[in-house]
Amino acid sequence: MKRLTVLLAAAILAAGCASDRSSILKVYNWSDYIDESAIPEFEQWYQEQTGESVKVIYQTFDINETMLSKIEKGHEDYDVVCPSDYIIERMLASDLLLPIGRDFGDTPNYIDDNLSPYIRSCFDKIDGKGKNANDYAVGYMWGTTGILYNPKYVSDEEASTWDVIRNPKFADKIFIKDSPRDVYSQIILYLKQKELAEGSVTMDGLMNYTSDADIDAVEQYMKEVSALAAGWEADFGKDQMVQERGWVNLTWSGDAVWAIDEAQEAGVELKYVCPREGATVWFDGWVIPKYAQNPKAARYWINFLSRPDIVIRNVEEVGYVSTSGAPEILEAFTDDSFEPIDLTYFFGEAADSVCANPVLYPDKSVIDNCTMEHDWGENTGKLIEMWSRVKGDNANSLTYIILAVAVLAIVGAIVAARRKKSSRRRKGSRR
Repeated sequence: MKRLTVLLAAAILAAGCASDRSSILKVYNWSDYIDESAIPEFEQWYQEQTGESVKVIYQTFDINETMLSKIEKGHEDYDVVCPSDYIIERMLASDLLLPIGRDFGDTPNYIDDNLSPYIRSCFDKIDGKGKNANDYAVGYMWGTTGILYNPKYVSDEEASTWDVIRNPKFADKIFIKDSPRDVYSQIILYLKQKELAEGSVTMDGLMNYTSDADIDAVEQYMKEVSALAAGWEADFGKDQMVQERGWVNLTWSGDAVWAIDEAQEAGVELKYVCPREGATVWFDGWVIPKYAQNPKAARYWINFLSRPDIVIRNVEEVGYVSTSGAPEILEAFTDDSFEPIDLTYFFGEAADSVCANPVLYPDKSVIDNCTMEHDWGENTGKLIEMWSRVKGDNANSLTYIILAVAVLAIVGAIVAARRKKSSRRRKGSRR
């Protein structure tokens, strides 16, 4: 009996130790969305700052809803995750987030010291049902949605409108992001140009236009596009553009940067533009879920990733743009090969004439004509159903060919990766 009592006590003690997560940080992030060498550096830095040890358990996801489902339904105890803007909004509304405190003792507060005022103002617009998103989320990466095009076949004027995706001149050369929320937002901006000009609606207001009539209008428009589109893509569109199999691609700025760089090496010119009717900006940000068991280490993780040197390394690794407005970031990404543009909205008054890549950092005039998307809430199902009807049950033959080529390319890439580590920057789908 005494032996049994000792064994039970040991088991209880072991169970208690197993549940103690003060030395473990569980991170859930997008695939290929960090310089992974920074992870062990964080562990060392955390020890230096707090005198406590921590081990990072790092996991990845590819779809916002996958991450959300694990937290919402499974009560997964991730300590820090990186959802997109509309999911942050949904998590706030569902009371799934903990506030991110800013008390770091003697450690500098890199979050508030470096976050761009533009990003802060955008997070102010997130509908948190009475909660300010800036208290619950810290921006990580951001960008725009626009048109990637080949100027050999598509003029600048033709590409300057969203209606380029409905131009029969480019039939079977058009690729559309398989992202109903991003596509819907651009098309509603296009369809409501008269109302915008009259001032009866605003761009911000249009992001909440989810009536049956509005959804039907976008659906009818996109069915016309569907008859011309070569394919709906989550990732392979940029490759098709580089290979000149596509001439027009409704896509994200991060994918556009990758495609433009790759095309240049292949002797192909590609351009990217946010059409004149207006466009949307998107954000990913770090949050601490309600069921987190180590919120202290989570806060330090967010602070560490806001440190300028770490920011620069992550941007160079993944190819997207940080939400940091630190002077070091401005200096690092100033490039005299580009024309000067106005970046005062992002970096402050001194940045009124900066030579920078306008795809990464759009000019103020472009940003002034942009808005941000919102969560559809209970209407999300209607959006998904509409998108299914637009795409239809049958893909065209070109889509099947492209998918087959993509599969073969992936297999080849895996084989090649085993032989030689690739140094090309991130090309995965963000949203």
